[in-house]
Amino acid sequence: MIDRRSILLSGLATGACTVAGPVLSPATPRDLVADLHERSFRFFWDTTDHLTGLAPDRWPTPSFSSIAAIGFALTAYPVGVANGWITRTQAAERTLNTLRFLWSLPQGPKPSGTAGYKGFFYHFLDAKTGLRFRTNELSSIDTTLLMGGVLFARAWFDRPAEAEIRDLATRLFDRVEWPFFQDRQASGDPRLSMGWTPERGFIASRWYGYTEAMLAYLLALGSETHPIRSATWDAWTATYGPQWRDTAAGRFLSFAPQFGHQYSHVWVDFRGIRDAAMRTADMDYFENSRRATLAQRAYAVANPMGWRGYGSDIWGLTACDGPGDFTATLGGRSRTFFGYAARGPIGQHDERDDGTLAPTAAAASMPFAPEIVGPAIRAMHRDYGAGIWGRYGFIDAFNPTLRDPAVRVAKGRIVAGLGWVDDDYLGIDQGPIVAMLENHRSGMIWSAMRGDRVVRRGLLRAGFTGGWLDAR
Repeated sequence: MIDRRSILLSGLATGACTVAGPVLSPATPRDLVADLHERSFRFFWDTTDHLTGLAPDRWPTPSFSSIAAIGFALTAYPVGVANGWITRTQAAERTLNTLRFLWSLPQGPKPSGTAGYKGFFYHFLDAKTGLRFRTNELSSIDTTLLMGGVLFARAWFDRPAEAEIRDLATRLFDRVEWPFFQDRQASGDPRLSMGWTPERGFIASRWYGYTEAMLAYLLALGSETHPIRSATWDAWTATYGPQWRDTAAGRFLSFAPQFGHQYSHVWVDFRGIRDAAMRTADMDYFENSRRATLAQRAYAVANPMGWRGYGSDIWGLTACDGPGDFTATLGGRSRTFFGYAARGPIGQHDERDDGTLAPTAAAASMPFAPEIVGPAIRAMHRDYGAGIWGRYGFIDAFNPTLRDPAVRVAKGRIVAGLGWVDDDYLGIDQGPIVAMLENHRSGMIWSAMRGDRVVRRGLLRAGFTGGWLDAR
């Protein structure tokens, strides 16, 4: 996989800053999970522009807007209604503003002055204008995550007065020309490209193997206006082979960063439904994610690299910020650290471990293994809350090993007795927390999306059978 923020690094340096607002006590509230849920939701409600719906990539560091974060924001608003944090009227207004603004943004092949092309959007948009930020890529996966939120809005806002939401959502999704990203003129490979720019054309890398791109293929298959061929799913799953791992929890498809086991599950209920690959494996993708979650915890317990803090209740590796790209000698041992990077257990597909933990890796896995996620949330809050808990719940990441105040970090800060802690919240990490805690609490997102015609058509064309698909 490519670094999902490679384009960011070419043009924007993010510096350390202090989280705005009062310092919040790490004292445990009566219901910590519910408190985390609301705080994570408030990230989107407070930081998103209420007139345009442009959600920031991160906060409080000034940043561009992330289209994936917009997708998670659109998903979060009905969650806020369901929990009584905002009214339905407020959610509908914010959602409608977002969809109207997205629809109004210009599309086209020019390198500037547009927000997207062929119905896709650029990965990052200027936070004020909504136009392409510098020279970042037209993104297949981030457009997918945006469309997950768009389709959920269409499914959830079902009242007569909310018809414009449904109409705009349909128009936005139907405009996406999924076959464009197959780049069939350059190659006979039907798998989707990761990105495209007007300056350089398609990114050489394609989506292969088990990743978060599962949702991209399903939405592309389910499109009523610009679908890809059904055989594309088989071409994609045929590349799973190297990712199978055998563990104490059972055999599973590995993808080291935990977000790959979470993102598609935000909008699709994979419980009890199987494609050909899962029928052969005698499980479903939900069970696969459960086993991956258990494997994350087992890795932390084994702690083969000897990082401080890892254990049965402190675990979670995924894409997140880090202290910077450098090597330091700690306790007589040379240690290599990274900045923003996808992290995951050594020995799995796309591995990397520098001792940096991300609370979202555990918290957004609540539906898969609540018996270990609940204790992880409580333990991280208890042991590190003084440094990593604030206005919007858990900060993006922390590293208990990096405690030497003499080490110069590129981002975040060293907190005495705790280690390195980040200074930002990230939209693509907050979003899965909001959505997956709600799916565990009520199943609301899954329930709404089971009735979506795009999701259902995509699953059927991919060869899924069983469970709720057969019950309708």
